[in-house]
Amino acid sequence: YCREKYLGESSFYANSWPQWRKDADAQRKRQLEGAEEFKTERSHEYASSIIEAIELSRQTTIYGSALNAGLIENLPADGVVEVAVLVNKSGLHPTRFGRLPDQLAGLCRTNMSVYELAVQAAINKDREAACHALMLDPLTAAVCSPEEIRNMCDEMFDAEAEFLPGF
Repeated sequence: YCREKYLGESSFYANSWPQWRKDADAQRKRQLEGAEEFKTERSHEYASSIIEAIELSRQTTIYGSALNAGLIENLPADGVVEVAVLVNKSGLHPTRFGRLPDQLAGLCRTNMSVYELAVQAAINKDREAACHALMLDPLTAAVCSPEEIRNMCDEMFDAEAEFLPGF
């Protein structure tokens, strides 16, 4: 939410994407023509760091998603959490964090419940579960009434019906 020119509008990325794509295509063209140099420094993405750590035995730490399984004690064990992950010759090893402060764990559990409902909606092709996930989402619930959320959910399912068979 701190990106340059972002003013809080709900469609910032959708509105900006066409120009970003044109700019990226123009940059690639300049690079292919030799008018602009290719940058060869490592990006913020983790893939090259993971490969280097495993293949060259250069231990590193990244932050990634893992099955909780007790990594964060006061969150559901079957949920997914983001923690420090030690990467070395033997692979990727999520690290134990311990307990979150209760207020943070409560917020995380609420969000994890939204995700669980959304997953169940997708797996079971359950429109009602999808609608409940939207109703439980804190941001959606902060700006929409339950009736508005249900109408939005129904409108989305109607608009996307061809891509959502079985719903």
